[in-house]
Amino acid sequence: MDELNRFLEEWRSPSPYVVAHTSGSTGTPKEIRLLKDDMRASASATNSFFGIGADSAVGMALSPAYIAGKMMSVRAELAGARLVYIEPSNTVDLSEVEGVIDLFAIVPSQIQSFIEHPEYAAKVRNLLIGGAAPSAEQCHMLTLLGYRAWISYGMTETCSHVALARADAPDRTFRAMPGISFEALADGRLAIECPRFSFGRIETNDLASVLSPSLFRWRGRADGVINSGGIKLIPEELEALYAPALGQIPYFVAAVPDEKWGQAVALVAETDEAGINAIEQKLRSSVAEHCRLPKRYIAVKSLPRTANGKVRRKIDF
Repeated sequence: MDELNRFLEEWRSPSPYVVAHTSGSTGTPKEIRLLKDDMRASASATNSFFGIGADSAVGMALSPAYIAGKMMSVRAELAGARLVYIEPSNTVDLSEVEGVIDLFAIVPSQIQSFIEHPEYAAKVRNLLIGGAAPSAEQCHMLTLLGYRAWISYGMTETCSHVALARADAPDRTFRAMPGISFEALADGRLAIECPRFSFGRIETNDLASVLSPSLFRWRGRADGVINSGGIKLIPEELEALYAPALGQIPYFVAAVPDEKWGQAVALVAETDEAGINAIEQKLRSSVAEHCRLPKRYIAVKSLPRTANGKVRRKIDF
């Protein structure tokens, strides 16, 4: 609660900006300044989309040190809504929360709490999942249990999300928030046009298939592409390919140095040696293209994560 109060004090100060930090999931965290006018514009768009007003409640179990936590606080402030703040933890406890929460923000590492407590579906009208892409299995389970969940796309620099996708949509197509549009760059990266914001336009490091100025499908990070013997492989696409063999086991794909191929695909999973051997056997029987199979299988007790729960992909093997 002290952390939340410190942010609210900063937000209510005369300064035209607040200090924020990027998550560090794909590189070194950095400090940036966000204009409060940009944050207000973003918060107003989200409040309008979800119908958040003075009689609403919004909630989070996220740190106000990062953009997702900051923006949930700002949305509540602007709308005059009740803010339900739960101390950040991968285990989210809503048992003592009274009333219905109209919008509750989480990261993928917290999804399991909602799967294990299906009764929370009656307490939360909309789940907003940010920070990283949840797995198809997680989304399927949330939908089966009656949750209305949304996947967000955005970054600290854009003051939280600029597009949303329904978690129950099989093609996971992101739709732009009002006033936002998208363009595909020549190298396949996504550009965001934001005329209502001070930053105007951002050329991202995300690979995407742009279907129209308001619709795109996210493919992965351009700076994470694995070049294995001249074949370029996108870790996030491989993770989706491997998902049926891993179920709810947390995992990610990374590049490791390889004398023969330059780089090779490594699968890192939160399991033991017996579990990783079983995963290897499943993948060998289900993935048709040999070049898309992991060359290394690594079992770990827990995946490396940033302070706000995002998987840290930049690790040494």
